[in-house]
Amino acid sequence: MTKSFGNEPRQDELSSSVAKQVQRVLAQYDEVIKAHTSTPAHMSAGNNAGTEPLSLTRQKAVHDELVELASDFVDRLVAEAARHFNASVREVAPLGVRTEDAHECAVLKARDQHTDCLRIEDWAGEVAGPTYLEKHFGIPRSTLHWWQRHNDVVALRKGARKHVFPLAQFVDGRPAPGIRQVLSLIANPRPAWLWLTSPSPRLDGRIPIQMLRQDLAAEVIWAARDFSST
Repeated sequence: MTKSFGNEPRQDELSSSVAKQVQRVLAQYDEVIKAHTSTPAHMSAGNNAGTEPLSLTRQKAVHDELVELASDFVDRLVAEAARHFNASVREVAPLGVRTEDAHECAVLKARDQHTDCLRIEDWAGEVAGPTYLEKHFGIPRSTLHWWQRHNDVVALRKGARKHVFPLAQFVDGRPAPGIRQVLSLIANPRPAWLWLTSPSPRLDGRIPIQMLRQDLAAEVIWAARDFSST
């Protein structure tokens, strides 16, 4: 027999139960075999006299062999199931043990993202993500993404895939007019935002984003075109 694994009493109980069911099925199979192979009474003499005992002996031998094989098969099946179950438990348990570590990693990741935001704010000013803009500015995510796809807003990459949006570009919950034209002239959003937030000699030292917020887009677009050409 195959050596048992795991919880032996429970495993033996399951094995015994299944083996009994197999034996019951084999007994029913035996009855069917007897019904079809038994010799009729009027033919029991003559040449068939010695045949029936030999047939029954063979049937019993086959029956016993099948029962043994079935029991062995069940034991192997249960042992394999127990082995897989115990392996699964061992795989799940470390996950539970590492729950605090996973939480700590999530906290560290959030902290790194916050630090990344702070690094961006060192040169870009106050920035925020889609959640903040939706909650405090009333800008739906779908609208923000539409603006981003059409270059109506400056989106600064934070990390691998996320973006943050400088708050100074929004006026009454909408991007200041003229940003699309500036981004068409200065395609990279980082230098574009740096230019927008720095005093421009072409604008007599004025700051382009402040002028856009004051509906002075024409002068800013002209200065951006001159800046991009040089």
